[in-house]
Amino acid sequence: ASAIRVVDISGGCGAMYEIHIESEEFKEKRTVQQHQMVNEALSEEIKSMHGLRIFTSTPRPR
Repeated sequence: ASAIRVVDISGGCGAMYEIHIESEEFKEKRTVQQHQMVNEALSEEIKSMHGLRIFTSTPRPR
């Protein structure tokens, strides 16, 4: 990933997060495939979460 941002949106209890991930690996993949990649990478961490919002993107050309 070239950029990752994690935001606690649980109100302080640490059970719900919003993550923004930018990666070249997402290129030419559908959104559902991108989210599956993230879910697989975070499979252990997700077990202790109440909820997770995922936002994926590819790097913009410079």
